[in-house]
Amino acid sequence: MTSRATDAVPIEDLDVAAYEIPTDAPESDGTLTWDSTTLVLVRAHAAGRTGIGYTYAGPSAATVVHGKLAGVVTGRDALTPAESWQAMQHAVRNLGKPGVVAEAISAVDIALWDLQARLLDLPLAIALGALHAATPIYGSGGFTSYDNDTLGRQLGGWVEAGIYRVKMKVGRDPVSDRGRLRAARLAIGEGPQLFVDANGAYTRKDAAKWAEIFAGFGVTWLEEPVSSDDLEGLRLLRDRGPAGMDIAAGEYGYHLPYFHHMLHAGAVDCLQADVTRCLGITGLLRVAALCDARTMDLSLHCAPQVSAQVGTAVWHLRHLEYFHDHVRIERIAFDGTLEPEPGGLLRPDRSRPGLGLEVKHADLEPYRVH
Repeated sequence: MTSRATDAVPIEDLDVAAYEIPTDAPESDGTLTWDSTTLVLVRAHAAGRTGIGYTYAGPSAATVVHGKLAGVVTGRDALTPAESWQAMQHAVRNLGKPGVVAEAISAVDIALWDLQARLLDLPLAIALGALHAATPIYGSGGFTSYDNDTLGRQLGGWVEAGIYRVKMKVGRDPVSDRGRLRAARLAIGEGPQLFVDANGAYTRKDAAKWAEIFAGFGVTWLEEPVSSDDLEGLRLLRDRGPAGMDIAAGEYGYHLPYFHHMLHAGAVDCLQADVTRCLGITGLLRVAALCDARTMDLSLHCAPQVSAQVGTAVWHLRHLEYFHDHVRIERIAFDGTLEPEPGGLLRPDRSRPGLGLEVKHADLEPYRVH
């Protein structure tokens, strides 16, 4: 970048594409089945540099970026992404923010932060004010569609790689879940932490029953035992659940009021947030501040190549979900992806500006749907 730090650097253009990438096997959790995941990729251009951002959403998010947001941010200062973020909030008032629109804003915001860091020739973690050198992770997958052998190989593989926290899905077929839990614990051994995620599959009473069963397998993290919209139910389970088992939720939060209400209700022991849903990096840092005000830990949901960078700037950081699907997609989509270190850490590469990623356009093109 040749301009002085006091000079504005206009955003020249914003482009977007969507890619539907099949899973490597059919997948399901307690409430949903799927066989593909769509990556919406945004690129922001200024002064000869390009920033990239993305979200995991339907192609309709790309339509929002192209039809509404590109015109809002083009011409604004690339060195002040939070100002563009504010402008996008006002511009979508009549569209309805939670959901697809928030995902679209998230992808643009991430691209603008990446662009700013590249213009300043700084790694994103440093541009964000890193508090930590690396972001702790836990391996996540363990889909209900897996047989017990596949489940054990995946979870055990993470432990062998030095990731001593792993998570599996539960709640689709309660009859089989005891056997799945036994297979999981046998595969990982007694020492590593075992997490479970019900994706809102249970009623309150069923969740209370299963929490006791999970405790018998040494489970320390119960995610979305009931719907994340049932704040009273989450609070009930948090207050009355087994000692040593944290109740977690928040991955479906799209804006600050959602997180405020969840925290105000005392619904969780650890809040979750997804940088590709909660209005991007700018939004996530504000969610982190809500946690800081309560000395509440924040766990980051998925999108590991962005989340690992942002996690270094979160004060009360618990960990990051190293999700099988997103790990695979980001390896397909980008050069420069971070790989886990023994002990379960993702460490940003401070020798590379921004996110440190470059798009592999040729590899993505066969999957393009927008």
